Parts: sequence; structure tokens; C-alpha cells
Amino acid sequence: MESIGKKKPRRSFTPEFKAEIVELCRRGNRSVGQIAKDFDLTETAVRPWVDQAEVDAGERDR
Repeated sequence: MESIGKKKPRRSFTPEFKAEIVELCRRGNRSVGQIAKDFDLTETAVRPWVDQAEVDAGERDR
């Protein structure tokens, strides 16, 4: 029997995968939360990718 508080092992993602997810988020067709769910990700994992892409594009400050 698994323990209740057991977490999934941490996954790593390629820059290309992150860029694809960010592009989907930026299109605005679906919410960040919905895209995260569709790809079995958490919204708290995806939001920093989107935020960093905006900083990198000069669209916002850190």
C-alpha cells in the first residue's frame, strides 16, 4: 500500500517541449490550467515557463 503523502518523481522537460506548451498558452485558446491538465502537468509547473517566455520576449519585467 502506498503512503498517502507520496509524490511522483520529478520529471524534466526539454526546452522544445516547454516552448510548445508556452506557445499553446500564448495563443489564448485555452487557459494555462486546461493546457497543463491536457498534458498531465501542473499549472504551477507551466506558469513559470510562460512568465519566463514573456520576460525573454521583453514583454514584461522579472
